[in-house]
Amino acid sequence: MNPPKPTALRILEGVPGHHPLNLNEPKPKKANPECPDWLEDEAKKEWFRIVPELERLGLLTVIDVTALIGYCQSWARFIEAEKYLSEHDTCFETDKGFIMQVPQVAISQKYLKLCQSFMIQFGLTPSSRTRISLSSGEEDEDPMKKLFNKKRV
Repeated sequence: MNPPKPTALRILEGVPGHHPLNLNEPKPKKANPECPDWLEDEAKKEWFRIVPELERLGLLTVIDVTALIGYCQSWARFIEAEKYLSEHDTCFETDKGFIMQVPQVAISQKYLKLCQSFMIQFGLTPSSRTRISLSSGEEDEDPMKKLFNKKRV
């Protein structure tokens, strides 16, 4: 079962479905977070790559920062594992003659999956973006105001 979508996202998608909109959904304050200095170097690079766009689209709020940190750190761990795999064999032979994968293969897959999960939540994949529609100049408009100000035909 898919997790429930935020009301603003359902409105932007233009398909609220049969379930009523949650007009009492919390609307956290938009954020302009500073990059934590303790992030891994690769995580910081990803932070500075993605945060300006998330802010421009109005998709980053004060309570989303933890998820953003999780995404960036997962990205750094994925890159770390991939760099290892680029320089080493992906398999080794055990003392008993069995062929095994090095742990970095599973680590890479785990963190890529975590990254993908966070990316979907932030609309950072091609398919998750297709469900969001922003008109030019209306990125900052409250989706609820937009819904109630529509002319009924």
